[in-house]
Amino acid sequence: MADESFRDPRLAAIHDALDPDRGDLDVYAGLAAETGARRVLDIGCGTGVFALLLAERGIEVTGVDPARASVDVARAKPGGERVRWICADATALPPMHVDLVTMTANVAQAITGPQAWLGTLRGAYGALRPGGLLVFETRDPAARAWERWHRGATYRVTAVPGVGSVESWAEVTEVDGPLVTFRETRVFAAEGRVLTSESTLRFREREEVEADLTACGFVLEEVRGAPDRPGLQLVFLARRPPTAHTAHTAVNKETRFRSTARVGRMPVCRPKSAG
Repeated sequence: MADESFRDPRLAAIHDALDPDRGDLDVYAGLAAETGARRVLDIGCGTGVFALLLAERGIEVTGVDPARASVDVARAKPGGERVRWICADATALPPMHVDLVTMTANVAQAITGPQAWLGTLRGAYGALRPGGLLVFETRDPAARAWERWHRGATYRVTAVPGVGSVESWAEVTEVDGPLVTFRETRVFAAEGRVLTSESTLRFREREEVEADLTACGFVLEEVRGAPDRPGLQLVFLARRPPTAHTAHTAVNKETRFRSTARVGRMPVCRPKSAG
């Protein structure tokens, strides 16, 4: 389930204006070009920034997100008709056969429940052609990024066309093991209106992510640092094996692993400016 910052139409409408620097997408666009991907599935597409970027380059893109308000914003953008938009999560995908699956920004961490996370990885696996690539990022827990998520580090004022001045900031409200919950506040100066939303992210250790990928049938190819946030992010590249036998063996391992997975929660979002 997506959180309010993506479900609320008032917040979805200003999301891009409050998060204009998308240099984090360069690594994904570069991989799409490097691998010659012609069909891409973008899980957690949000307001469609990355999906539309790829579609402009002639790539066949499917954008999937459970937040209707965000999908509506994406669909209404120039070029929106070039993308196949689906309002759902990755556990309810129609049949597809893509070269590349992506989860950019906060998407992987926003899927906090262990079963929901494994379901997402299985959905990505099923959508990929044999030999296809999954790419996503997650923050390195060792960097303790949440310690910088407070008003002093995240406060800014943004002039939003058609809306006016909007003050925004983020503050952590709870740290519960690997789960970090924070509240984002937006103040609309023209109306004096204040909107808040809460989000929870799961900070997974590298070894945990690697085990989950293996359990769901993937072969881990590489773990990179994010060029725009060195020392903060881990970018995982995992491939669906090209042979049915290898995939079948790995799926059997995943079935055994599922029986030990714990049940958790599943929300969304991130204060990108704070790292």
